[in-house]
Amino acid sequence: MITLEGITKVYHAGEVEVPALRGLSLHIPEGEFVAIMGPSGSGKSTLMNLIGCLDQPSSGRYILDGYDVSVLSDDQLDWIRNRKIGFVFQSFNLIPRASAVHNVEMPLIYAGENQQRRERAMAALDSVGILDRASHLPNELSGGQQQRVAVARALVTDPAILLADEPTGNLDSESSLEIMKLLRELNHQGRTIVLITHEPDIAAFASRVVRLRDGVIVSDQRQSVVTEIVH
Repeated sequence: MITLEGITKVYHAGEVEVPALRGLSLHIPEGEFVAIMGPSGSGKSTLMNLIGCLDQPSSGRYILDGYDVSVLSDDQLDWIRNRKIGFVFQSFNLIPRASAVHNVEMPLIYAGENQQRRERAMAALDSVGILDRASHLPNELSGGQQQRVAVARALVTDPAILLADEPTGNLDSESSLEIMKLLRELNHQGRTIVLITHEPDIAAFASRVVRLRDGVIVSDQRQSVVTEIVH
């Protein structure tokens, strides 16, 4: 599903080269739930941007669902982002004046897909347990409900992977637990999930934790998952 081979990423600050990733290799099979962790400056945000096709590596190969992302054009990357990756962000990124169902429809609108668009959006809302809030605006929803809408939006194109960047960062403990249980249930249904987090109690919901430091993987371990968030 996801294969990174010898990935490097170097940023330039004037004439100074700043390496963010140093020959990183990682394989994530289809259907796995992986948490990527690391302190500030470890390279986890850079890795998230590369996995999400928001940036390109300086060297190395990235294979996503059979596509060699490392050699794609900007237009091809746009297509990959829209069709193969579902994004869930910390800040929800919902359109304030659009209903929940219209927010979920947006990836389909961008893709130019009109056939059964509303039906697909409603089905996505149903899959995350918030169909009864389809007509509500974001400011009429709780934080947890807004994040469920964001997850539904990420799922509506049936992406190959779900990429969640600190998805509970703006939520209280109860809402965080609901969202993590939802992500785990989606994984049990076969969805491949990559979670970026700095919180151990959130990473504990994943079946595998990859830890970064100074642009390299220092730990890659499978684990037993938890059922609650402990603070």
